[in-house]
Amino acid sequence: MQTHRPWPWFFLAFAVLAADQAAKSAIDAATPLGWCHPITSFFNLVHVLNPGAAFSFLAGAGGWQRWFFLGIAIMASVWLIWMLRQPRPRSESLAFSLILGGALGNAFDRAVRGHVIDYLDFHLVGKHWPAFNVADIAITLGAACLVFVSFIAARPPQQKA
Repeated sequence: MQTHRPWPWFFLAFAVLAADQAAKSAIDAATPLGWCHPITSFFNLVHVLNPGAAFSFLAGAGGWQRWFFLGIAIMASVWLIWMLRQPRPRSESLAFSLILGGALGNAFDRAVRGHVIDYLDFHLVGKHWPAFNVADIAITLGAACLVFVSFIAARPPQQKA
């Protein structure tokens, strides 16, 4: 009988959280708010604050959104922890742990700082993608992994010739 061990997945989530907070703390400590340093013709390191959600959704809502998005992150994190405690395919566990680490990283920012620190800024022909951070990357990769896994699982089995 195979034993299910969720601890490696929790460790991965914690590693994402730690990397996210280390990067945000470094940007916050070393650069002034509004700082921008071009790295390439399409990428800048920046120091911006996002009181809203993805793409600065509800950023100017007056403050209530901090607690709303923190509540969503906490509920999602509890659900993800529960999911990771269940036996499941490794690909799903990987996805859930990446999403958990990212959710906790941004939730920590909202709880402690009142906003999320973003610092990765990609742009092309004067058009900027909204700035983001390691937590956002982990959430996006985890969601993409779940989508990929769902397509693989939905394929009909191949028949033998």
